[in-house]
Amino acid sequence: MPVLKRRTNAVVRVARLLLFPAIVAGVFVGALPHIADLEDVWHLILQMTAGQAAILVGLTILNVVTYWPVLVAGLPGLGYGRAALANQSSTSVAMTIPGGGALAVGVSYAMYTSWGFSPSDVGLVTVVTGIANFAVKLALPLAAVALVAMEGEPAGDLLSGALVGIAVLAAGAGLVLLILRDERVARWAGTGIERLARRSTEPAWGDAAGRFRGRLVDLLKRRWAFLTSATVVSHLSVYLVLLASLRFVGVPNSEIGWAQALAVFALVRLASAVPIVPGNVGLAELGYIGGLLLAGGDRTHVVAAVLVFRVLTYFLQIPLGGITYVLWRRGLRLRGGRSGGPAEGAKEPQDGPEDDRDAPGDGGADQAELGPADHGAPRHDEQPSVTAT
Repeated sequence: MPVLKRRTNAVVRVARLLLFPAIVAGVFVGALPHIADLEDVWHLILQMTAGQAAILVGLTILNVVTYWPVLVAGLPGLGYGRAALANQSSTSVAMTIPGGGALAVGVSYAMYTSWGFSPSDVGLVTVVTGIANFAVKLALPLAAVALVAMEGEPAGDLLSGALVGIAVLAAGAGLVLLILRDERVARWAGTGIERLARRSTEPAWGDAAGRFRGRLVDLLKRRWAFLTSATVVSHLSVYLVLLASLRFVGVPNSEIGWAQALAVFALVRLASAVPIVPGNVGLAELGYIGGLLLAGGDRTHVVAAVLVFRVLTYFLQIPLGGITYVLWRRGLRLRGGRSGGPAEGAKEPQDGPEDDRDAPGDGGADQAELGPADHGAPRHDEQPSVTAT
């Protein structure tokens, strides 16, 4: 039986490795040339002015930096310098390697612990930012469809997708609220996970889940506004890159309105919340192109806009993450691989978060240090992923 399991796992890994290039080739070599003439698409892209290109670069930079406050909000004591390193490095891994989501978590974990954060700190930021991101992805389609209706545009084709988002949001919100409101539910969930993972009846995971819930509730009480606003701004910054790409390749508001573009953006982001291949490359492009064509766009202009958008928000993230990872490793070597503590006041509590952990994003100039601080030196306030888009 173990041999059969190993063989099955090997087959699954090989299939996932082959699926990635197959989808990329099928979309970019097979499908796109049948949707639009790629020479005309390239010609449209080259017609953009230097000013328009500069605006797109500025919006791309905005898109990159607006996720750092999400991590700072989710991990007290983590500043913007380390937030940049952790987010960009883990994002690059998730976007390039099949099954990279799990590896990206490992990269983030290694970075956070090298800066002195505990495993429970890492778990806390992972859960709280995951909740915030998923909630925005689920709520945004509903808001977008409402805006489309207010603009006087037909929203029937978009409504079904928004309703699915509402249903999932309601179910997920109900489960999260149960866990947050009642410690017994959290303990029951932790014990259930432990039994599935270990086939054990020991209450260790249930007790840990109860303590973790206490920290999660405390963090959300103090930082929900910061976390929510940062997450919304982060998602909207990605949308602005799409909207600018549409306008700069020649798609006017009379053809695809800003609300329609937002609705397509929101629904594709929701549909691609679970990556089939890294970054859902190929699949996401088809989703955006199909949605914008249904909204009334011209084929050549839509394909041009989507390719510009994806190059800026997906492909450019990969080398940037490689740079930040190298900077982090260089910092480790310079410090001799020693772990440094997180920001002062961000010590790991025993029974719950301490009151002095709630200063959001204490981002002073000293927070851009790239490696872990020496235990004997004054500690610095510092904080991806993920999206995961």
